[in-house]
Amino acid sequence: MTNQPLNVSFSEEQPPLRSLLIFGPPGAGKGTLGKFLSSAGNHYHLSSGDIFRGLSPESPAGKVFHQYAQKGDLVPDELTVGILRHYVGGLIATNSYFPHEQFLLLDGVPRTVKQAELLDPYIDLMQIIVLEMPNVEGLVARLKRRALIERRVDDFDEKILRNRMQVFENETSKILSRYPEEKISRFNGDQPPLDVLRDVLIKLSFLLTHSSE
Repeated sequence: MTNQPLNVSFSEEQPPLRSLLIFGPPGAGKGTLGKFLSSAGNHYHLSSGDIFRGLSPESPAGKVFHQYAQKGDLVPDELTVGILRHYVGGLIATNSYFPHEQFLLLDGVPRTVKQAELLDPYIDLMQIIVLEMPNVEGLVARLKRRALIERRVDDFDEKILRNRMQVFENETSKILSRYPEEKISRFNGDQPPLDVLRDVLIKLSFLLTHSSE
C-alpha cells in the first residue's frame, strides 16, 4: 500500500460493507492475524497503519499523519475516516476488493468512539476479534523488535510507544462498550501467532467461510 488514496469514495448509497474488526493494543498481533485471515479466507485486510504510512509525506494528509505519529497521538477522527472511505472506494473501483464476496478485515480503525460513529453508516460489523494482551512490557518489547525488522520509525522511541499504549487505554478501549457482547470474541494474544490463528478459526470458521452468503 504505497499509493495515495484515489479520489473515489464509497457512500451511504451503497450497501454497508460487511466487516470484521480486529481489535487490540499496539503490538497485539492484529496485522499478522489480518494477513493470515486474508490469505487463508480470501478476505481483504485493511490496515489503517499501512494506509497512513503509504501516504506521501508531502501530501496534505501525509503531513498531518506524520505530525501526529511523531508523538504517538491519533490522527483526527474526520480525517482518518475520510482517508479510509476514499481508499476503500479506490479498491472497489479498481477491482481490488469485492464487497459482495469478501469481508473487510478492519485493522487499526476505528480507534475512537467518534470514528466508530462516523463509520456506522458505511459498515456492517459482523464480529469483533479482540486480542487481549495485558502485559504492557511484553507489548513494548514486541514493538521494538518489529521496529528493527520492519524499519518502522514510529516504533523506535519507547516514549512514543508508551504514549500509544496510554491512548489505547484512554480512548480506543472504550469502543467495545458500543457493541453487544454476542458480537465480541476474545482471544489470548500473548501466544504464538499460529496459536492465535488456530483459536480464531476454531471459534469463527463458519462465519469466515460463509462471507458471500
